[in-house]
Amino acid sequence: MKNITVIGAGTMGNGIAHVFAQNGFAVSLCDVSKEFLDKALSTISKNLDRQVSKGAITADVKESTLKNISLHTALSDAVKNTELVIEAATENIKLKKEIFIELDLLAPASAILATNTSSISITSIAAQTKRRDKVIGMHFFNPVPVMKLVEIIRGFSTSDEVTKTVMSLSQKLGKTPVEVNDYPGFVSNRVLMPMINEAIRTLHEGVAGVEEIDTVMKLGLAHPMGPLQLADFIGLDVCLNIMNVLQEGFGNPQYAPCPLLSNMVMAGNLGVKTGKGFYQYTAGSKDLVVAEYFRK
Repeated sequence: MKNITVIGAGTMGNGIAHVFAQNGFAVSLCDVSKEFLDKALSTISKNLDRQVSKGAITADVKESTLKNISLHTALSDAVKNTELVIEAATENIKLKKEIFIELDLLAPASAILATNTSSISITSIAAQTKRRDKVIGMHFFNPVPVMKLVEIIRGFSTSDEVTKTVMSLSQKLGKTPVEVNDYPGFVSNRVLMPMINEAIRTLHEGVAGVEEIDTVMKLGLAHPMGPLQLADFIGLDVCLNIMNVLQEGFGNPQYAPCPLLSNMVMAGNLGVKTGKGFYQYTAGSKDLVVAEYFRK
């Protein structure tokens, strides 16, 4: 397998493209506009520069990595010769289903179709295609070039052969793949998001302030980042979407998003990406410095 397509040039998409290209794969990166694609390529170049400055790679590796990436705004061009597609679009089930309907029509019949979803049912996405055995989840973690884990999620119909192929491929990227089954939130977000939601509820009920809650979790439980700052880093809109998936999937009130989370998303306070969440992220602020550190 040499030809990979990544759908979506945002934070996760450009990170996935970076990792595959650095490991010698020909990557077709696809998004709806050239502006998004150019921004993604610039981000990849800057991240490669950081690796060069740290001595992790050579300048020649940076150059070859960038040469391995081609940019596309037409999905048909991006997937015409692909062996594996990784969809990394917004965490929206309607959008993902629409993309997979198109992918099933346009990608070669032999191609594996993967989604980078962090919570949405692989089985429901696969149901939009005529190749349900070839649909699988590849949940990378941010920042993709740094984080070792890939959560490999088997849909109800995903074949053993496809699972084995994707597990092996992840190892070739220097990642540690972990196979899990298709239930809401999988493992990572089924455990993480209720914790974040409960931290927000603790704040909402006035038990303690933002920094106090995060300090307790960092110093008391050895978390590298407190849950409220982590929520800012993930994006409060993403956290809300995942909580909604968990609540719908399990039908249990314990997964109901905290009203404070819902209100902050409606107000546009989404965390690092908007400059304001539970913390302020203005130029030079300590919170922005911490957030940027965890991006590296």
